Amino acid sequence: MFGGADRQVIREQWLKEQFNGDYSITPLAGDASFRCYFRVSHADNNYVLMDAPPPHEDVTPFLAVRDWFEAAGLNVSDCYAKDIHQGFLLLEDFGNVLWSTCKEEGGDLAPLFEDALRQLHLLQASAPPMALPLFDVERMTRECALYLDWYLPHVAGFEPSESERIEFHQSLSAVLTRLESLPRVPVHLDYHSRNLMLQGGKPPLGIIDYQDAVLGPVTYDLASLLYDCYQDYPETERLMWSRRFYEALPEEHAVAFAGFSDWHKALRLTALQRHIKAIGIFGRLAYRDGKLQFLDEIPLTRKHLQGEMQVLGMCEDAFPLLYVKAKSG
Repeated sequence: MFGGADRQVIREQWLKEQFNGDYSITPLAGDASFRCYFRVSHADNNYVLMDAPPPHEDVTPFLAVRDWFEAAGLNVSDCYAKDIHQGFLLLEDFGNVLWSTCKEEGGDLAPLFEDALRQLHLLQASAPPMALPLFDVERMTRECALYLDWYLPHVAGFEPSESERIEFHQSLSAVLTRLESLPRVPVHLDYHSRNLMLQGGKPPLGIIDYQDAVLGPVTYDLASLLYDCYQDYPETERLMWSRRFYEALPEEHAVAFAGFSDWHKALRLTALQRHIKAIGIFGRLAYRDGKLQFLDEIPLTRKHLQGEMQVLGMCEDAFPLLYVKAKSG
């Protein structure tokens, strides 16, 4: 009922009800899920239709987080119409200009970083009205296992043995325990250049793809932004924005760190865990879901991971599986 041609019929029927049949629709880029998006035009106005087909997706968490983010002062899309049962949301259209678009075109990123940090502080200071999933060692371990399950066998052509899998998780245990010990705050979970949009071509940034929010390390979203899987920034710039964020931390969070160097090391540890997960997810998207374009994101993500291992002193002898290259090199 909710897939393929049947899904298209249901979608078109729902839109006809919203606009009395007078609309045009254009597909937009999807994301790493079963959700898909469309730009809907009606009477000189544009909207974005989120199509989240049940039972694969549920729009309820998205709506709950949207309302919370809006109350916290973050810039999220208005919701004009919804059908929770069928999985449709008609949202405000932030346009076509992503942070990544601005970077590719050589735009000035300083105002974007300033606004991203401003909104991130608002998020961390907010009180979510719902119980958020915990980003704890158990969850981080499951995420790191994606690297073993999808990157190594499918992208690198290496099937780890059971003893190698156990050693892999043991080698990361101290890292994950350190991350779990950091102050916990509300976390967007995918706060990066493809989920931050420039409505009208300028800040404030429009924030999207936030339905998976968790309670996790105070470093997590900033690590996602500065050590973005899809972007590469000079380390001097990352250090500058990291220090800017650290110096604005509330005292209750700042006291958990011995100083800026301790903070930034924790940021790199956070990025390390995220990159291990992301490499596994990119492999899964390619080989389970047929989204082969995500293989193109692995080289830069591995570059980030290798940089983190070097800075953190993680030698090949102690972390051999993290050094396994993709089959193409």
